Amino acid sequence: MTQRPYRIDGLQYANWSEKIFRQMREGELDAVHVTIAYHETFRETVLNFEKWNRWFERHPDLIFQGFSASDVERARKTNRTAVFFGFQNPSPIEDDIGLVEILHRLGARFMQLTYNNQSLLATGCYEEDDTGLTRMGREVVAEMNRVGLVVDMSHSAERSTLEAIEHSRRPIAITHANPEVWHPALRNKSDTLIKALSDTGGMFGFSLYPHHLKNKSKCSLEEFCTMIARTAELAGVDCLGIGSDLCQDQPDSVVEWMRVGRWTKTIDYGEGSASDAGFPPMPGWFNDNRDFPTLEKGLREAGFSAEDVAKLTGGNWLRFFKESFGPEKL
Repeated sequence: MTQRPYRIDGLQYANWSEKIFRQMREGELDAVHVTIAYHETFRETVLNFEKWNRWFERHPDLIFQGFSASDVERARKTNRTAVFFGFQNPSPIEDDIGLVEILHRLGARFMQLTYNNQSLLATGCYEEDDTGLTRMGREVVAEMNRVGLVVDMSHSAERSTLEAIEHSRRPIAITHANPEVWHPALRNKSDTLIKALSDTGGMFGFSLYPHHLKNKSKCSLEEFCTMIARTAELAGVDCLGIGSDLCQDQPDSVVEWMRVGRWTKTIDYGEGSASDAGFPPMPGWFNDNRDFPTLEKGLREAGFSAEDVAKLTGGNWLRFFKESFGPEKL
């Protein structure tokens, strides 16, 4: 019997519960990168690590913390899901480069250099002027390279992302975004950027967040898979994966925390209006982790071979994990 492909999701930020953990097992999700910080300080982020430790203790038959690529293989063998931690903002390191290594030792494996706004490290995709990596940004990228913390530029602006690709000694990732040629959104990425990412061995995760999809919540499975096929023609299939950006069961108030944090007293609607303040409905063919087999079916129907489907649904992420999560080889 042919073994099913690996299933790895490059980004989720759900309202975690036993229900969701069980759905992960029903969907046979081998590994997931979860956001555990948006705007939190170092100490607040440690509290989020503690929260996850309790979930691992309560549900050891469903989930465990992942540290290396070998944990993905262990998860598959034991019918569990390996959970890898990441930050959508560099706020957990505050202004202290020494915290990069501390957080990696705690289990962080991804960190975005920006979340929409200008940070101490780089420019976010919502800023009018993109000044690229800052002096601290270049130093932090080098330290992330050294310890094995992946540079994630999902919410960063174009120049900053291209400079991160050029400056980083190791391949970087865009864990959750889509091509801007397919749907114009500030967070979606140009063909130039996607090609530069591919040429340097980086990874691009396609997002199912409706505001970044063609036709939004009405985006069809065929349209989504056609977008992936078109990107594979541009950049090759080996740099592509899924980063669903699934925010399952989150209350609308969480969107306010994601966008506003502590930096403003007003409501930031991002690229939309007040009507876009909450979470939009997911496309009907992908509501939760049990729908990964549907996505695989759509990729096959879009013309991808079984080998390429296996790469897209997890094989490419697994290879990237193997290359990225350990200390830099001297």
